[in-house]
Amino acid sequence: MRREAPIFQPRDPDYAERVRESFERQQAMALIGARILAVEPGFVEIELPWREDITQQHGYIHGGIVGMIADNAGGFAANSLVPADTSVLTVEYKLNLVAPAEGERLVACGEVVRPGRTLIVTRADVFAVKDGQWNLCATMQQTIMALAGKAERKA
Repeated sequence: MRREAPIFQPRDPDYAERVRESFERQQAMALIGARILAVEPGFVEIELPWREDITQQHGYIHGGIVGMIADNAGGFAANSLVPADTSVLTVEYKLNLVAPAEGERLVACGEVVRPGRTLIVTRADVFAVKDGQWNLCATMQQTIMALAGKAERKA
């Protein structure tokens, strides 16, 4: 559910493959069962199916888990715009939980707001999808640091 946003040019022609490979190295995403749905320059969409073991006491997906997929959607959106020899790291994010994360699945849509050379500002919305209806359950703003020449750990 991409918002109208500026179209950015990636600095790495193989950005999509690099982003997907990086996502696959994140054991935390495998642990909760998240997967990437879309990768475009400056935009990433992550899906998380509902599972009992990631819920809180009311049966909603836990807010910490909502924050995880929002953080990754924004972070990988930033990652899609950096050069191939650059990795990214979250510096901070502000998450507003605006409704219960109740549905068959969550979808986090992350996009770059401003692609700086060292700091990249992103935002992400997380939607709870229930009976085909997309309901906003969280919104996040984030700052990402680009780490030039810093490789990611290989699996």
